[in-house]
Amino acid sequence: MASSVITSPTYDPKSYSEGLANEYVAGTKAILDGKLTKNTATTSALSTLSAALSAFQGTLSSLVNSTTSVQATSATFSNTAVATATATAKAVPGTYSFYVQQLATAGQVSYNVNDSVATNAGAMNVVLADGSTFQVDLANADNNMDGVLSAKEVAAAINSAANNGSRVTASTMTVNGQTKLLLTSAKTGADNAVASIDVSGLGDAGLQASLSSQSVVRAASNAIVRVGDANGEAVEQASNTFKIVDDVSFTVTQAQAVGAAPVTMTVGADTKGTAANVQSFVTAYNTLLAAFNTVTAAGDHTPTSSTDTSPTSADAGLHNDAGVLNLRERLNSALRAATGGVSLINFGITAGKDGTLSLKTELLERTVANNPGALDSLFGRAGIGVDSGVLGAMNKLTTAWTSSAGGYISARRDTAAREKADIDDRQASLQNQFDNAYKRYLAQFTALQQLQSSMTSTSNMFTALFSSDSSS
Repeated sequence: MASSVITSPTYDPKSYSEGLANEYVAGTKAILDGKLTKNTATTSALSTLSAALSAFQGTLSSLVNSTTSVQATSATFSNTAVATATATAKAVPGTYSFYVQQLATAGQVSYNVNDSVATNAGAMNVVLADGSTFQVDLANADNNMDGVLSAKEVAAAINSAANNGSRVTASTMTVNGQTKLLLTSAKTGADNAVASIDVSGLGDAGLQASLSSQSVVRAASNAIVRVGDANGEAVEQASNTFKIVDDVSFTVTQAQAVGAAPVTMTVGADTKGTAANVQSFVTAYNTLLAAFNTVTAAGDHTPTSSTDTSPTSADAGLHNDAGVLNLRERLNSALRAATGGVSLINFGITAGKDGTLSLKTELLERTVANNPGALDSLFGRAGIGVDSGVLGAMNKLTTAWTSSAGGYISARRDTAAREKADIDDRQASLQNQFDNAYKRYLAQFTALQQLQSSMTSTSNMFTALFSSDSSS
């Protein structure tokens, strides 16, 4: 009797189970993966858009707010070594003469201080020229706990005194073998100088004597500026920065020699500054436009290959987003607004086919010169309570998106976060489905493998038995 060998396919339970479990959840997994990819792209696009809008608003507020405007005003001195100045947009054009008689300086005094006994050190009061004082407690000034109070430890106590408020800085130096305690006023002006030290509360007689004898290293002085020439009315103050002319601030940096001619400060329109301001707006708008293009860009939907029909690149997170497209259109409309029959194009600001702006500086300067107030009226102001004009309208539009309280971006981030949480929950549920399917298939294939093994053993037994009978 002829014998035959029973053969059957061989299964690896783990790999077959994993493959079938993956096929079981593949459809749902593809849907969830697509949702997750879209959610991630949307969240990233919202972050990009938020940063771009915030940067644009920052430019607007720096250009035009309650105190500044696009049209710049400058204040310049005939001799910048003597003084420099700045002016706000409200400054009235004009020419002013000043004679700088004296600069304000910060006072500095010294005391010869030797080591003293730290026990019962007591406290002292530093007295300033304006009559104010602050207390310095030396009870815990012995930082190294050696029982000796050094000049450095006294200086440290002065610097850390609660009521000092950084008005006086203490340091030490050694001159010809003598240790000196140096007190320097933080502010300029005669009233801010250290007048004396009240030592009545100190416990060491030697330290009392040392701190009672003051040497002036650098005298404190007020700044003195005379209006007109050297014989004009004097303006004296502790600071070197003056605000004599309305909406103009100037800082004196060098005293003039006796008999020197006064310096002239000229306040007037700053054409280069105005052009720079307008250009910064143009640049900021173009940057925002580029961000719009990035977050709304269409992907490349050409199939990757003949076998892989997925697109070459996906759409951006906010592609065809109605809200973003509406914001872009409304900002563009604000650009085209006119005030008194004048629009941005009259000042040399034009838009290309792609929407980007460019500036013709010569036309801007010519229009501003012919109509000085028109530019600020058109651009307006940007900021809470002061929004007006083109930039005010733009600021309102962008604020509706960037506001942390009810802004569109904040609301849409919340929606995206909820969608992400839902996707995570569904992915977790899908993982459970995969695990259960895998376990079920693994049990089935393991049982099949065991059955195959048993059948193979039986087949081999019969084969051996019949082979033995034939040979006999």
